Amino acid sequence: MIRDAYYEESAACNRAVKEAKVYTACNVISIIFLAWAAIQLMLAISNISIAISAYRLPAGDEDAITGAELAYSIISWGLFTLAPLAVGLALFFFKRKFNQSYDYTFVEDELRVSKVYNGKKRKYLKTFKCDQILKMGKCENDSFERTCAGLSKKQIVFLTPNKVPAEGKEFYYVLYSSTIEKTVNILEARVELIDLLVRAAGRNKWEAR
Repeated sequence: MIRDAYYEESAACNRAVKEAKVYTACNVISIIFLAWAAIQLMLAISNISIAISAYRLPAGDEDAITGAELAYSIISWGLFTLAPLAVGLALFFFKRKFNQSYDYTFVEDELRVSKVYNGKKRKYLKTFKCDQILKMGKCENDSFERTCAGLSKKQIVFLTPNKVPAEGKEFYYVLYSSTIEKTVNILEARVELIDLLVRAAGRNKWEAR
């Protein structure tokens, strides 16, 4: 056990500069569409209220409208409001696919992983307890293919935003057993972090080939 060890590291996006611009563009456009939807909602409430009042007028009144005209007014204003709202919400959530990074924090024989969006918003993902790690190794080794054999795509979890590791780092896999299922987790890390995991989990968990 290495209770006193503490180590932090991040797997940053290799395309951070370009993707940060895409993230910002999606964010700005989503705000514009959501603001548009808010304006449309206020107009819709006002105009539908007027249409309802006109529908309630006596049939002979020149301002009266039919039920079909009322339905048309409600549907048309509803669509005018929902369209920009849908686009705004879609862009708001779509932007999170860009400029992602992962923070790894090793403390008290645990590895805690968080996902960071555009370098600002952080979301805790999971904690690896070292005594529940079954196997570790480099993704370039044959043991990685053997470990993934028979697992579904859902059980292979990428905790890195990159397809190629950054300079000074490598891709490592961690076969982890939780109370629910076994998962193979891909980390992009320096050897210092992996050494801590190996020491905490046990050197017999390391697959050298």
